[in-house]
Amino acid sequence: MDTPFPYDKFVTGKDFIGRKSDCTILSNLLSQGEHVALIEPPRSGKTSLVQQALFSMRFSTKPFTVGQFSVLNIRTVDEFLLRYGSTVIRMVASTPDEYGRMVEKYLAGTHFVFDRDAFADRDEVLSRGWDLDTADVKAVLRLPFLIAQERSSPLLLIIDEFQNVEFTEDGYRILRSLDEVIREEAEAGHKGFSFVFSGSMVNAMKEIFESSRLFYRRVTRVPLSQVDEREIADHVIKGFLAGGKVMEKNLLIGACRLFKNNLWYINHFSAICNSMSKGYIMEPVLVDALSCLISVHEPRFRAMMNGLTTFQVSLLRATVEGNTRFSASEVIRKYNLNSSANVKRVKDALMKKEILTFDGDDKPEFLDPLFEYWIRKYYFELPE
Repeated sequence: MDTPFPYDKFVTGKDFIGRKSDCTILSNLLSQGEHVALIEPPRSGKTSLVQQALFSMRFSTKPFTVGQFSVLNIRTVDEFLLRYGSTVIRMVASTPDEYGRMVEKYLAGTHFVFDRDAFADRDEVLSRGWDLDTADVKAVLRLPFLIAQERSSPLLLIIDEFQNVEFTEDGYRILRSLDEVIREEAEAGHKGFSFVFSGSMVNAMKEIFESSRLFYRRVTRVPLSQVDEREIADHVIKGFLAGGKVMEKNLLIGACRLFKNNLWYINHFSAICNSMSKGYIMEPVLVDALSCLISVHEPRFRAMMNGLTTFQVSLLRATVEGNTRFSASEVIRKYNLNSSANVKRVKDALMKKEILTFDGDDKPEFLDPLFEYWIRKYYFELPE
């Protein structure tokens, strides 16, 4: 059933609002054969941006082929490499005979094989005949570059939740090998293939693409700009009007500010408002809708807080109360943070838990705007 407020899937076309410059930047980079990284929290619009950019490219550039897979449920190096190679092969082949020829042509001399029995039983395009070594790793990582050299149209590979590579038993080996392959292909002048590395664990992705110095100047980060609150409000009002309902713009702008213009939360919130009203949507409806939205997410928020130490909770309180210089003696004393060395450990822990991130000026930022609201009002019970 169509809804004016989709929040369960990515959006394109008339439902994609704002971020026109982001879409243009991403389209241009991919059209030029560049590799990009999207490093944003969950449900912040990464997939919608990619799909809208691809939608635009189909009308403005020559044909291209896209493949996509997720690292969400991968926990071993072998799983990653087999899924990576299988996805690439499926981008350009579609029958068992073609799969076999591709493996023989591009992965000859490696321990990768096309096993017809494995394909018939488990739909496996790529299997391993023996333990994989470093040469096997680089060979399969180089596969899309080799295929692209023989094709007239570019290839694009989207890897979702890329940071989960580090959850494998030897994730750094994959990252280092992939960095070397990208560097070697760039030095050879090969431009027919592009990666889109997408990840929702912001600090883990920053560690890969910024702190580690891997992929330095070889992968461009495309940050998502914030959508203007008035543009969001106008879009939501149009959605209500389509159903014969009216809401004051200033109330919607207040909601946008509460959710820090997070379109996923705003769409979910608006869908709840839509289901609770028949005509003119008054402020009490918004209050009830917010309570409903919080009730959906509160178990997750409670679990997050229950997993924190006393020091970590104290630093979060210092954050919501507007402190930024956590190592200052008065802050350490007021919030019982023990020492500046302990502050650093606590900050690192909260970053690993993907609760806070820090900008270039070491200013903290909550990665989830609704969690920030909940922890302020319901956990610490601070006045608004």
